[in-house]
Amino acid sequence: MVNMNRLDKRYQDLLEDILDNGVVKTDRTGTGTISVFGRQIKHKMSQGFPLLTTKKVSFKTMVVELLWFLKGNTNIKYLLENDCHIWTGDAYKRYRETKEIKKQYDNCGDVADVKEFEEMILQDDEFANDFGDLGPIYGKQWRGWDWDLNPNPIDQIQNLINDLKTNPDCRRMMVSAWNVGALESMVLPPCHYGFQVYTRKLTGEERWDLLKKKVGDEKFKLMVYDLAPFGGGLSEELQSCRIPERAISLMWNQRSVDTFLGLPFNIASYGLLLEILGREVNMMPEELIGNLGDVHLYSNHIEQAKEQIGRNPFKNLPTLNFSPLVLAQFEHHRDTFDEFINNLQPHQILLEGYESHPPIKASLSN
Repeated sequence: MVNMNRLDKRYQDLLEDILDNGVVKTDRTGTGTISVFGRQIKHKMSQGFPLLTTKKVSFKTMVVELLWFLKGNTNIKYLLENDCHIWTGDAYKRYRETKEIKKQYDNCGDVADVKEFEEMILQDDEFANDFGDLGPIYGKQWRGWDWDLNPNPIDQIQNLINDLKTNPDCRRMMVSAWNVGALESMVLPPCHYGFQVYTRKLTGEERWDLLKKKVGDEKFKLMVYDLAPFGGGLSEELQSCRIPERAISLMWNQRSVDTFLGLPFNIASYGLLLEILGREVNMMPEELIGNLGDVHLYSNHIEQAKEQIGRNPFKNLPTLNFSPLVLAQFEHHRDTFDEFINNLQPHQILLEGYESHPPIKASLSN
């Protein structure tokens, strides 16, 4: 089963569920929501990369944000350098709330507007250090968790990769962003607050199917034909072609879900994370699961949600790939993840065959 799109229907059903069963709730932004509690969304990675087709989702924006997390970065300067603006509102809100900003940085005494603020982040390192950092959010917790009783930062991503390589049946392969002692220092407590991975052994038949897919039907037939007279198998070919021995699945947990704007990004982002982890440890990405807590639509997203529900999904989901250089780096043995991820650029992650309906505009509530 390749590139069959069932994801959009599941997402549309979730939008319908909120519209039909949601209760009115207040929220910290003052916008207001309708909300349901405790839902789940699933996707098989064999059916294609999980990017919705019922509206165009900005693939590059999602890629930049995930790489920002994986690099351990918490300053929006990296995002702005890569034309990603989704965290600007949170940083700008903190900037406006800083009482001494006019005296310290504005010669004219006026508070900068959002565009001016972004330009100052890009041009002034001191300003970026003061007002571009969002506190110890995702990237800090993923790559450098610390706490008072153990001040040595813990690289949860590297630890996860080590466990996948050495103890893949472990039930403790989890990464958490919910550092209770650091929540007050974050510009926004994490919405998707943790994830867990799970692996299983592939059957011989599954591995042969992967080999066939990698080398093509004709070459695979020749391999089988050459080995048959000798009663041989394909073990050497499986090894030489780096055919995975295990499948890897990922489940993330999310306390608060902006279903119209945020969830499509969350699904795609964890799909990309699963692909990166799978490549890094040579496992086949299998299932992506989202456990969702407060699943809501903001009151100013309701008409947009209805519009998206009325659209017919495209038949096929896109395919994810990496540049040849990155593929070669995945196959190169390394002790740490840092060198690879710090050199990985957004343009080296490729989306192929993406067809979608046009974007649907909606306001982000900060």
